[in-house]
Amino acid sequence: MALFMDVHQNLPEGATLQDVADAHAADLKTQDEYGVKYLHYWANEQEGKVFCLVEAPDAEAAITVHREAHGLVADEIYPVTEGS
Repeated sequence: MALFMDVHQNLPEGATLQDVADAHAADLKTQDEYGVKYLHYWANEQEGKVFCLVEAPDAEAAITVHREAHGLVADEIYPVTEGS
């Protein structure tokens, strides 16, 4: 499985860290259907940005989980390699 980092550049106005946590929880409930595993996320509430680390067979599978779980599809997604 490949590793991806997705970037959400602009969260909906008024979105909170709890909203991000709820969206992540929705991803976890949906991910198995697509062979995806959302591993971690980071949020910057002031900037309205979120970064998600995900293992997926391909980028489209990761995007599909976000779309079906909560509709907040990332603006960008990059294949990444974990370093130390």
